This record gives sequence, structure tokens and C-alpha cells, in this order.
Amino acid sequence: MNNILDLLSDKKRQLDTHKPFPKVLIRNIEEWLKVELTYTSNAIEGNTLTRIETAEVIERGVTAVISGKSLKEQLEALNHAKAVDFIKDLSVRLKGHQFITEQDILAIHKIILSGIDDAGAGVYRHVDVFIRGKDVEFPRPNAVPQLMKEFIQWLEGQQNAHPVSVAAEAHFRLVSIHPFIDSNGRTTRLLMNLILLLNGYPMAIIKTEERTTYLDAINKAQKGKDFTEFYAIMEHAVDRSLDVYLNAVKGEFPLSPITKPIKTGKLLRIGKLAKITGEPVAVIAFWTREKLLPVSSRTAGGYNLYDEALIVRIKEIRRLQTQERLTIEEIKERLQ
Repeated sequence: MNNILDLLSDKKRQLDTHKPFPKVLIRNIEEWLKVELTYTSNAIEGNTLTRIETAEVIERGVTAVISGKSLKEQLEALNHAKAVDFIKDLSVRLKGHQFITEQDILAIHKIILSGIDDAGAGVYRHVDVFIRGKDVEFPRPNAVPQLMKEFIQWLEGQQNAHPVSVAAEAHFRLVSIHPFIDSNGRTTRLLMNLILLLNGYPMAIIKTEERTTYLDAINKAQKGKDFTEFYAIMEHAVDRSLDVYLNAVKGEFPLSPITKPIKTGKLLRIGKLAKITGEPVAVIAFWTREKLLPVSSRTAGGYNLYDEALIVRIKEIRRLQTQERLTIEEIKERLQ
């Protein structure tokens, strides 16, 4: 983990050497990031707006005519975009992550639920919460206020830790307290990005195709089994965003790092990958030849090794083939 953090620190130092950034270029990237963050964060929570529909709502508000999509989903997009603007403004006003308050977190949550659930917006929950499909127990509602005070005290004390570690652990701690009746995930990811901004890092995106891996990693960590995947996802997301900015300031295509598949570090042979996904070995080999599946390494005997996180990508490829009936070339374009 320390090697990864050192790498991120080094990339940030490289990025800092290009300051001040060209204003127009950075403004364009930040506008793209706002849409991408809004689209991906909402999609993780079940919002069905496409990336293009999300951009249209952010630009035109709820007056945009999005066929077949609810007003609630459009408000979720509009509110999240406003919350992104809020944390960007907050990152300018605060001196560091140790100055984040409970009121700041409540304000983020209030923006997210404005017009959707005004009674619960910016208010700690008063009932127990359960997440379908998860066997993790969250704190009782009467414990939430004290846990939030302890969370802020912990955050105040994180002055010497690496900023990416602070952002990742703050994400895990807050989502595990689950202080709100709804929109805990969105609030948590925005807080994580606020911490990154306060430390000079770009905002990080959890991609929609990483949703299952991301949620499973949180679940594993909450059950006390393994934090490896969770931290890998967080670190990889920061790494991608750093590469976006580095590419931009170097005059290269800025968004190519977003297409890089996430890596968990656990490598599988093709037979094991086939067994887990239910796909024939021949199909995985074909998708590999077609450049849909990257090979992470090879054994001494020359056998391909694949990152475990490709399980999510394989399922998406199969979905695109069977449900949307896309060709291989169309799938390549979609995945990028």
C-alpha cells in the first residue's frame, strides 16, 4: 500500500509543477468531472439516467424533457451537481480536512435530498436501517450523534496520514455509521472528494462498471475480513483522476485513463475466471484476442493471468451482447 501511496504522491508532485493550469482547459475538465461524478454516483445507487441525460439535466434543470425518467431521478442529478459545486467552494474556504464539521456533512446531505425528501434532508436518521442483500448491522439511531462527533474528532486528528488514506478511511467510517435514512453513499463519496480537494488532489470517480466490486469491497471491510480491495478501488480511482489531469496539461488525450480497468491485485488463470463467470474458456480467450480483456501477467509456463476485477467487465460484455445485441466493435466503443 505504501508503494501505491508513494506513486500517487509522485504524480501529484508532477501535476503541481504545471501550475498554474490553463483556466479554459481546467474548467472543461471540471465540468466533465461534475457530470461524470453525478452520473456514476447516482447510477451506483440505482438512478437510471444515462450519462447524456444526466448532462442535459445539469445544463437545463428539471425543465429538460427526459422521456420515461422520473422527476426524482432528474432531481437527484441536479442536486448532486449542486453538491459538487458546494464541496468545490468549501475546499477553497477551509484550510484542511481537519476543519470539516458535522454541519458541513449535513449541508452536503441536505443539498442531495432537497425537493426529494425535505424532512430527512440534512437530518440524522431516527430509525434502524437495513440494506437489502447485506448482512451488516449498522449502529442504532440513538448512537449516531455520538458516533458522528467521534468521526469528526478522528478526522481532526488525521494530520500526518497520507491524504488518500484519510479520504478512503473517512469514506469507510462514514458509510459504516450510515447516519442518514437515505443517500449515505452519495454523501460519503462527496465527503471523500472534499478531503481530496482540500489536499490538492483531483476528485475521484468510482465507475459504474465497478459498482459490484465496490459494494462487495465495502461489505468485506465492514465484516472485518479484508480491506485490501476497498483501498485498491479508492487508490485506483485517485490514480485515474491524476492521470486525466496529467494528460491534459501535457497536451495528450485527457480521458483515456478512465477506460483503464480497475485492479485488485488478485490474479486468476483463465480456467478459474471461466468457472467464476460461467463463460466458456474459449469465449474468454476470444475476448482476450479481441482486446476486450487485458492480460495482467503470465505464469512461468506462459499461461495468461487475469485480474479478478475483470469479472465485472466479463458480465458487462455478456450483457451488451445478449441484451443490447452489440457487435464486438460496438462493445469496444461502449466500454470506452
